[in-house]
Amino acid sequence: MVEQGQTSLAGQRLGAPETLGISTLEPGHKPPAMPPGHLVPIRVLLLDDSEEIFDISHRASGRVLFEMVCLHLNLIEGDYFGLEFQSHHRKMVWLDLLKPIRKQITRPKHTVLRFVVKFFPPDHSLLLEELTRYLFALQVRQDLASGRLTCSDASASLLVSHIIQSEIGDFEETQFSQTKHFLISLLKKQHMLVRYVLKHGSWFKLVLSSGRTQKQVIDYVKENEFKKLPFDRKHSRVQYNSSLSPLRSAQHQVPNQVSVFTYECFQIHTSHIRTINIKGICLRPVLMIFICACLSFSEVTCALVNGHAEDCRGATPSPLISPMLNDTGAIRTDDEEDNRRKNCPTDNAYCIAKELLCTERTYLKDLELITVGVLDKEDCVPEALKTLLSSTYEPLHSHHTHFLQELEERLSLWEGPCSTEVKGEMQRIGDLLLKSAQELKALSGQLQMISECVFALERACVASRRLECVCREFELQKVCYIPLNVFLLSPLHRLLHYRQILDRLCKHYPPTHTDYSDCRAALDDVCELEAALRPGLEQIENYQKLLELQKDLIGVEHLAVAGRQLIRLGCLSKLSGKGLQQRMFFLFNDVLLYSTRGITSANQFTVHRQLPLHGMTIRESEDEWGVPHSFTLMVQQQSLVVAACSESEMEKWMEDLKMAVDMAEECNGLTADLLSASKDVKSSGASEVVESEDDLCGSRTSLPRNGNNSGNTLNRGNTTAHVCWHRNTSVSMLDFSIAIENKLSGNLLRKFKNSNGWQKLWVVFTNFTLFFYKTHEDEYPLASLPLLGYSVTHAGESENIHKDHVFKLHFKSHIYYFRTESEYFFERWMTVIRSATVSASRTRYLNRTEPD
Repeated sequence: MVEQGQTSLAGQRLGAPETLGISTLEPGHKPPAMPPGHLVPIRVLLLDDSEEIFDISHRASGRVLFEMVCLHLNLIEGDYFGLEFQSHHRKMVWLDLLKPIRKQITRPKHTVLRFVVKFFPPDHSLLLEELTRYLFALQVRQDLASGRLTCSDASASLLVSHIIQSEIGDFEETQFSQTKHFLISLLKKQHMLVRYVLKHGSWFKLVLSSGRTQKQVIDYVKENEFKKLPFDRKHSRVQYNSSLSPLRSAQHQVPNQVSVFTYECFQIHTSHIRTINIKGICLRPVLMIFICACLSFSEVTCALVNGHAEDCRGATPSPLISPMLNDTGAIRTDDEEDNRRKNCPTDNAYCIAKELLCTERTYLKDLELITVGVLDKEDCVPEALKTLLSSTYEPLHSHHTHFLQELEERLSLWEGPCSTEVKGEMQRIGDLLLKSAQELKALSGQLQMISECVFALERACVASRRLECVCREFELQKVCYIPLNVFLLSPLHRLLHYRQILDRLCKHYPPTHTDYSDCRAALDDVCELEAALRPGLEQIENYQKLLELQKDLIGVEHLAVAGRQLIRLGCLSKLSGKGLQQRMFFLFNDVLLYSTRGITSANQFTVHRQLPLHGMTIRESEDEWGVPHSFTLMVQQQSLVVAACSESEMEKWMEDLKMAVDMAEECNGLTADLLSASKDVKSSGASEVVESEDDLCGSRTSLPRNGNNSGNTLNRGNTTAHVCWHRNTSVSMLDFSIAIENKLSGNLLRKFKNSNGWQKLWVVFTNFTLFFYKTHEDEYPLASLPLLGYSVTHAGESENIHKDHVFKLHFKSHIYYFRTESEYFFERWMTVIRSATVSASRTRYLNRTEPD
C-alpha cells in the first residue's frame, strides 16, 4: 500500500509551537516499535464510555500507548487529545508522552486511563476529520452531564436537545402513533434539569397543533392544573373568544382557530414516573434516559448537525419559537411523506417539471448573491465594474424571477385536483420553457458579457487591494458556499441544464403529445444559444479554475495567463530518501507543479518545484522500485518517482501526462518560470539541495499577491484542491466539465448508519459536494459533504432499511443513507452523484452517453 503523507498538524492549527510533547499520528505510519519487556495490560476508558485493554511493554513510553489508542480509533488528528489518570495524590494528571509509563503509573494493572480532549481549537472548522468532531461532541456531552461545562441554563438545555435529536432522529409517526404520551423520570437531583429542558425545549414537536412549544403546554398545565381551558399562544395577537371557556386568564390570549383540547394527568408508578397524556396533541417522543445525565448517542451533535459541521449561532431558532410555525421548515414524518407522495403525480413529466422547479430555486438564489451581495458593496466596487455587473445580471435576475413564479403556479395546479380539461392545459411546461428560451435569446447580449464580468472583476481586484480583501472575506461567508466566480458563471451553466430538461421531456413525450411541439421548439432555441456560447464557456471555465488555484497556491506567479490549460490536479506520493511523501500535483499543458508536504495555516499549498513537460518521458516503475502503482517522470536528466493510491489513479495520471507532453510539444513560448523568488521553491533546473519536508515557516510569510498569501488572510479551506488532498484522490478538467452538467437540487430524507430516524433536508449538489439546508428558503447551508472519494450504491436488503428509493454513500467508516420521493429522482440523484464519485478518464468521457 502507498503510505499517505502527513496533513497539516493540529498543533499548528492550534497555534502552538512545535515541541516533542505534541504527538501527531501520521496517516499510514505505524507507531513506534514496542520496546522489549514483559507486557502489561492497561485499561483505557474512551469517550463513548467503552473500555479497551492494550497490552504494552512496561518499558514503553506514553507515546506508544497514546498512538495505539489513536490507531484503535482510526484517529488522525491526535494532537487535540490526551490520556489522563488519577495520581497517588488523587489528582487527575496528564500522561507524559515522553516518559516511560512505569515511571508515571505505579500500579498500571489497577489504573484506568481516560482518553479525553486536551485542546479545544479556536474555531471548530479547523477540525478536518468527522471522527474528531464526533469525539469532541462526546466530550461536550460528558462535560455537560458532569457539570464541568460552564454555560447558561438555556445553552445547556439547547445542547441536551441537540444530543437527544442525534440519538433518536426526527419524529416518526409510524413508530410513535400509538404513544401519544410523554414519560418523565423524576429521580432525585434531576428536577432542575427537567425544568430547564422543558422550559427551553423548543425541540419538542406538537404535530397536531402547529405553533406550540412544550414550554407553553407545561405553563398551561402548571397554571391551570386540571381546569379544561383551551390552549393559547402567548405570542399570538388574535384575541380569544371568551365564550369558549367559563374562565378567563390574564396571561393567555388564544386565537380563534385553536380548538379546545383536554388532558389527563395521572400517576402510574409511585412518585418517580409520571405520564402526561394530552389528547389531540402528539408530543415529540423522547426517551428520557438522558435525565440520568449519562446521555448515550451514536451520532455527533452539539456543534454538529447529525455529523456535519455547523455554526449554531444563527442556525438555531429561538427556544421560545416553535420550529413548526412555518410548515416549510417542518420535518415530515414517514406517514406524512408517504401520504404526500400518494397525492402527487408520479409520471416522469411531472418529475422532470419538479426537478426544473427545484433547480430554478437554487439558481435564482445564486443570482441574488450577485445582484444583492456583490453590488451592495458600493464603497469599494468601482463604478465601471458595478455598472457592468448590474447591466448584465439584473435583467437575468428579473427574467428568472418571473419564470420561477410561473413555474410554481403551474406546478401547484398540476398537483391540485381539477377537471380533465384543465389538467390537459395545466399539466405541461413546454409553453413556459419556450417562452423563457425566446426571452433568453433576447438576453444573449447579457449572457455574452458574463466572461467579461469575470475578467473585469479580476482586473479590479489586482488594481484594488481593498476590493480583493472584500471579495476574499465575502467568499469566506457561509452564504457564499462555492467560489464567487462560479456564481458569476451560473447563467451559462443554467443553459446546459435547460437543454437536459428539454431533451428528457422530448424523449418522454410521444410526437402526438400536446406539449411535444413546444418542448422541441424550446430545445432548438436553447441548443442554438448554447452552441453560440460554448466556446467562450470552455475558455472562461479554464480561466476560473486557474484563478481558483492561484488563490490556493503559494510561491507561483502569473499562473492564469492566456494559453495555459489545467488538465489534472490531485495527490500523488513522492518517493524520496524518507520514503513516500504525499504531495499535491498540478498538471497543466506546459508544466507540472508539485507542493511541499502539508497545508499552511492560511489553507494554502506551498509550491516546491516545477517540471517542464517539453521532453518529459513517463514509464511504469513498479517492478523497479517495488512500490505499487508507481511510475517515473524523466526530464532534463533528472527523475521523479511517484506513486498513485490505486491502479486506476495511476492510469489516469499517466494518460493525462502523456497527453500534456504532446500538447507541450505544440506549445511555443508558454512555459516560463512560475515560481516566485523564495527559499521554499525551486525549479527543476536549479542546483540540487536537500528538500525540507517539514519547513512550512516560509509559507506563512507575506508574499506578493500572485504569490499568493496576503499576510494572515485566511483562504477557503473547502476548494477542490483541499478535498483532493484530504481524500488522496485527483480530478481532471473533464471531471469539472461533467460536474457543470450534473447539478441538482431537491428534498432528500437522510439517515445515519446507527440512527433510526429520517431527517428531511433541502440538498443542493454542485462542485462535487452536497450542501444541506433545512429548507430551500435558507440563506446558507447548515453543512456540506464533499463526495470525492465516496462510493454510492443501492441500499441492500441486509442493511434493514425497509424503504423504497434508498441509496447509500460510504467512505471508509462513514455511511449515510438517503431516500428520494420517486423512482425518477432516485435515478437522477444516483446519476449526478456518480459523476462526482467516479472520476472520468478521457476514454470513458468521450464514450459516455446520458441515460434516458
